[in-house]
Amino acid sequence: MHTSLCRAAAVVSALSLAVLGAAPAEAAPPPLRVATYNIHAGAGEDGVFDLDRTAAALRDLHADVIGLEEVDVHWGERSEFADEAHALAAKLRMRVFFAPIYDLDPAAPGQPRRRFGVAILSRFPVLATENHEITRLSTQDPDPVPAPAPGFAEAVVAVRGTFVHFYATHLDYRPDPAVRARQVADMLAVLGQDRGPKILVGDFNADAAAPELGPLWTNLRDAAAGAGATYPAADPASRIDLVTVSPDVRVVGARTVATLASDHRPVVADVVVR
Repeated sequence: MHTSLCRAAAVVSALSLAVLGAAPAEAAPPPLRVATYNIHAGAGEDGVFDLDRTAAALRDLHADVIGLEEVDVHWGERSEFADEAHALAAKLRMRVFFAPIYDLDPAAPGQPRRRFGVAILSRFPVLATENHEITRLSTQDPDPVPAPAPGFAEAVVAVRGTFVHFYATHLDYRPDPAVRARQVADMLAVLGQDRGPKILVGDFNADAAAPELGPLWTNLRDAAAGAGATYPAADPASRIDLVTVSPDVRVVGARTVATLASDHRPVVADVVVR
């Protein structure tokens, strides 16, 4: 009886496939929305500190993973000594990794250390993090020389079964491109140690066509080439805030978002990782 039922089931199944056609192919994974935003330490284009306004601008992006630049953590009066990284994560209900560029003694004994850097927010689980060093020219030293310093953030994010390496950076702002060129080389060395999909975002303080950024494009693609300028926010003339991806990441769409919650505009990109 059992064998007969199995044969009957096989016949019914075959007839069903003949009538209905083969089973549909597996649905394509939904896009992953990533973003970069230089938050200007929580101050808008008007110079007013308002972290709720920053959070609202971030919320409106509907992004899954976000790289933030110019993040204060108990840094000073300009941001009311707030821990911006964890405050924004709490407001958005996202995970956070903060990577300080500067980690200074507190303003007074017993107070938290004063830190400034970049951060990564994620709706997906974060499996590992690292604050890498790249060449920097310190803004805290009256007579700086290029030297390795932290502040190049990496988070390994578990996106629907795929491990994505997400990096956030903030490159040197000075007109001389020499330090940025060294920073690009340093970042590529870090990326070269990782396998799998890679997404690098940040404030590069240079247009994508700048010669010092040229080596990036041997390993990465500009995911938002037609997305529009990002700085200054009120009347942007330069596209210095970039989303870049490795060749195994497919870009579905990208755009620059008009907002005055910072002196930069954020950039979002919808990508597919496999």
